[in-house]
Amino acid sequence: MMCPIPKHVLHRLIQAALDEDVGPGDMTTSSILAGDEVGKAQVLAKTQLIVAGMDIFKETFLFWDRDMVFTAQHEDGQMAKPGEVFAEFTGNLSRILMAERVALNIFQRMCGIATLTKQYVDAVSGTKAKILDTRKTVPGVRALDKYAVRIGGGFNHRFGLYDGILIKDNHIAAAKGITAAVSRTRRLISHMVKIEIEVKNLAEVREALSCGVDAIMLDNMSLEDMKEAVLLVGNKVPLEASGNVNFSNVKQIAASGVDFISVGALTHSVKAADISLCII
Repeated sequence: MMCPIPKHVLHRLIQAALDEDVGPGDMTTSSILAGDEVGKAQVLAKTQLIVAGMDIFKETFLFWDRDMVFTAQHEDGQMAKPGEVFAEFTGNLSRILMAERVALNIFQRMCGIATLTKQYVDAVSGTKAKILDTRKTVPGVRALDKYAVRIGGGFNHRFGLYDGILIKDNHIAAAKGITAAVSRTRRLISHMVKIEIEVKNLAEVREALSCGVDAIMLDNMSLEDMKEAVLLVGNKVPLEASGNVNFSNVKQIAASGVDFISVGALTHSVKAADISLCII
């Protein structure tokens, strides 16, 4: 799968990351190398992982050396096993060394997100529940985080505050109630825009239904209450489970009959995949 992130957006991210890391120059590399040496590097998986962000990894090196020859043995979405070489490239050695850390930081995080997402997706297989991400991403790289979720088989929730309405507990508190919050929103938005609302108990589920919302998020509700909510809603609107989702409970949550399960840990607590880059 080709990365859908526009090149100008990707270049802006890479430039900012390289500016932060390299600054006015790499003191170590410039002390050791003349600057015109050519070298070859291999990228190895040290644990089993789902590849995500190969094009971005490649582009980070090409950003400084457009003549680099880059060969990928794996594409995004494929599994790499421990010890496998899944990319090789040849180019200006100084540029490789200066881009190495930034490229690996991005790539390891994306592979980690994709691998974790795949584990959650596999955990709910056999149910109708779909795994969703959240907005709990690293500021500035949300496009990369959410792309990695898709590579892992998950689905994206709204990208930002601008492309979907989700009325949460603080909105409800500010508006002095669910009915008031939904009513105010309905008056100001197009009839084409869907409204999702967060609820924390069955009484709020009933109130949300009476307001005619388009989706309901069950926030930190017990399994018993989730099951009751599924029966209460009766497929009138999609139900999303959210809050403290982990591997010990995700299968049970999915079995309750909810349509979606949002997992903040996909992006806010992910462990970077173990990947090495070696000059050979």
